[in-house]
Amino acid sequence: MSATDDVPVLPILFVPDPLLRKKAREVTKADLPDVNRLVPKMFATMYKAPGIGLAAPQVGKLLRLVVMDLAPDKVPAPVVLINPEVVAASDEKATREEGCLSLPDQYADVTRPARVVVKYRDLDWVERRIEGEDLLSACLQHEIDHLNGVLFVDYLSSLKRNMLLRKLAKDMKERAKK
Repeated sequence: MSATDDVPVLPILFVPDPLLRKKAREVTKADLPDVNRLVPKMFATMYKAPGIGLAAPQVGKLLRLVVMDLAPDKVPAPVVLINPEVVAASDEKATREEGCLSLPDQYADVTRPARVVVKYRDLDWVERRIEGEDLLSACLQHEIDHLNGVLFVDYLSSLKRNMLLRKLAKDMKERAKK
């Protein structure tokens, strides 16, 4: 899936686009042909951005679909998660800096469960589980949040969130001028 040079990229939605706040619907088996066409475009979009995860709502599709590639050891390791759901989370918390392709160049420390277990379906409609800790745990939770209309800034204090969103609005105006 890393050979995405000839695959079209999709426009990424930016905050405050209202679609980013909507809950995505479950993917059904009947959706698989559309999902199979969408996934390569999502990977191409994510790699070009560049990012390590992308949820379908970020490209205007309200489907419970996530693509990720944390590229351990710089080797592509693409993962597709259909209808992902956290089924277990540790009581232990971890704080790490997060960013988001829908909030370009904005970063903040977010505290989440340190480890999670996520149940999902793959492109063959086989149910799978993935256990994550560290970056993988944060990425899984971040992307699943997108499917529920939740953004990483929702975990911040209102003061920090407002400062970050004002900076984003200013940056977006500057980009529009260029």
